[in-house]
Amino acid sequence: MAENPTTGDLYKAKTILEADVAAAVDAYMADPTSTAFLFGDGYRINLADAVSSHEWSKVTVANKDATEHLKRAAVRTAILLARPDRP
Repeated sequence: MAENPTTGDLYKAKTILEADVAAAVDAYMADPTSTAFLFGDGYRINLADAVSSHEWSKVTVANKDATEHLKRAAVRTAILLARPDRP
C-alpha cells in the first residue's frame, strides 16, 4: 500500500470498512464544521477540510438546489479521496 494512502485505498484494503465511511458521511452531514473523525483502525480525517479541499464536493454541498442524495455522494467522494492521518 502507498505510504500516504487515501481513504479509498484503505477502504479497498479493508482497513477502513463501509460502516466507517458511512459514519463519516453521516457525521459531516450532521455537522459540516466537523473536524476530527476517527476511523476504526486508528486513522483520523478532518471532514470539513476533506470536503472544502475537493472542489466538486464543496460546490455541491453549498448548492441549495442539490438533492440530499447528491450532497451525500459528494461528501463520500471527498472523504474517499482524502488522505487520513495516523494519530
